[in-house]
Amino acid sequence: MAILLPEQFYSLAAGVGKSFYENLAGGINAAVTVNNTSAFPVDLVITRVNAPVVTYTIPAANSLTLSVERLLVAALLTTAAGPAFGTIQIATSDF
Repeated sequence: MAILLPEQFYSLAAGVGKSFYENLAGGINAAVTVNNTSAFPVDLVITRVNAPVVTYTIPAANSLTLSVERLLVAALLTTAAGPAFGTIQIATSDF
C-alpha cells in the first residue's frame, strides 16, 4: 500500500540545501517527484541504504520523478547561480 505524503513547496536561496524526507529506521521504497519552476537549477540529493549518495540536477522549468529503493534521505540543494523554488512530493510504498 502506498502512502502519499503532502506536497511541499520549497523556496531556497542560492547555495542553500534542505532535507525534505528522512527515514532513519532502515529506509523505505519511495517515489520522489520534484518540480523546479524557477529560472535556476536545483539538485536532488538521494541517500539510500548501503549505496552511494546520488545527485540529480533538475534544470530550470523542469521536473523529475524517481523510484527509489531503501530511501533514507531526500534533500534539495541549490547552486550558487541563484535561488530555486517549486514543489517536492514523496510517495512511500512496499513495492
